[in-house]
Amino acid sequence: MRILRGRPIFLAGGDALAFAAALYAALALRYWQLPDGAAYLRHLLPFAILAAVWLLVFFVAGLYDRHAPIKRRTEPRMLLYAQAFNSLLAVAFFYFVPAFGIAPKTILFIYLGASLVLLSLWRWIFWRIAASAPAEGAVAVGRGEELRELCEEINRRGGYRILRSVNLDCGSTLNVQDDIVKPVYELGATTVIIDAHDPAVAPILPRLYNLMFANVFFVSLHQAYEDVFGRVPPSLVSHGWFLENIQTKPHLLYDAAKRVFDIVVGGLIFICSLPLIALSWVALKLQDGGPLFGFQDRVGQGGRSVRLVKLRTMNYNDNGEWQGTGERPKNEVTKVGKFLRKTRIDELPQAWNVLKGDVSLIGPRPEFPKAVKQYAEAIPYYSARHLIKPGLTGWAQIYAEHPHHGVDVDTTRAKLACDLYYVKNRSFWLDLTIALRTAATLVRLEGK
Repeated sequence: MRILRGRPIFLAGGDALAFAAALYAALALRYWQLPDGAAYLRHLLPFAILAAVWLLVFFVAGLYDRHAPIKRRTEPRMLLYAQAFNSLLAVAFFYFVPAFGIAPKTILFIYLGASLVLLSLWRWIFWRIAASAPAEGAVAVGRGEELRELCEEINRRGGYRILRSVNLDCGSTLNVQDDIVKPVYELGATTVIIDAHDPAVAPILPRLYNLMFANVFFVSLHQAYEDVFGRVPPSLVSHGWFLENIQTKPHLLYDAAKRVFDIVVGGLIFICSLPLIALSWVALKLQDGGPLFGFQDRVGQGGRSVRLVKLRTMNYNDNGEWQGTGERPKNEVTKVGKFLRKTRIDELPQAWNVLKGDVSLIGPRPEFPKAVKQYAEAIPYYSARHLIKPGLTGWAQIYAEHPHHGVDVDTTRAKLACDLYYVKNRSFWLDLTIALRTAATLVRLEGK
């Protein structure tokens, strides 16, 4: 049984059926009778369009991610947040797009509740079925710590079980017959995860060719690592990797769409933030009479310096020198500043930097010049993150830790793996994913 291999398709198909059933249930509950075909079909087209948009929101929210099984405990919460967002879309759709001639206030309210119940029920059934399915066998061949991490994660999440793991850095020699062929034919392995570019593996690739005719699925070790962890394997990064995977020429359509998105969303944020900025000015004046804004020099695209504007949250504007000097004592966060940071209100003035084009809404986090200099000396290829415009939020901000004060080489090295993943895979859909997950983080007042 291979239900987990096609898990996103099964889940999306079940979700679509749940939406169709929710419409039928909503009409029945609204009129206290089973709806006839004409009534159902009259509502089907607009609700089908709405359902298609909802499925897209589910996709960018991560509900169809390949690594979703390891997040099953958080799935109900993710589903609830996504449906809350979808509810706003539904209201806007029916009340601002009156082309269908219906304004189903009561039906829409019932539909929202019925769809959430049916979606939850469907996913509970799906995971019950998936849990009873036998894990598919896999063989993994490669090098380094990434191989061990990947095998442990695959075994932990279920769906696949590593039958044989050959780590060539641990003195293991690759025996094609015992390590790959035998697990395939005798143990039923269906997948081979392998680093085909490894010099020790290259000579035996012709002997693996025939396994394709035994319905064996070959997966790149490095691509599997990226898919599972959302970051580039550190041992993979080299000059050759950059030449193969990173393009410095502009992505004209994507760059233009992203700039329009920055201007529209950044402008809305800036306008909506003005009342909060005014209230913050009053609170800061009452607290210590100091200035409203603080300014910080950061490193932007191409290594150029940009000056970010934020609401002042500390005793004085230190531009990153929070430990103080001989002339100034150690800088500390004020009482008002704690609230501004907790609610992220202090970040709102950076919408002005977005409008100016200094930064984007989404991209690698811009760092202080002094820290960048130290990181560039200690971490190979660190400056590659400056190939694109930095952002207020990004892939690494969601999935990696970052130093809050001072310089932390080890933490930043791990964060760079996520930044490089974004630089390599950046797209409109990835940006939309980051935006939606950042919104959910802000609602929960969480973040890294």
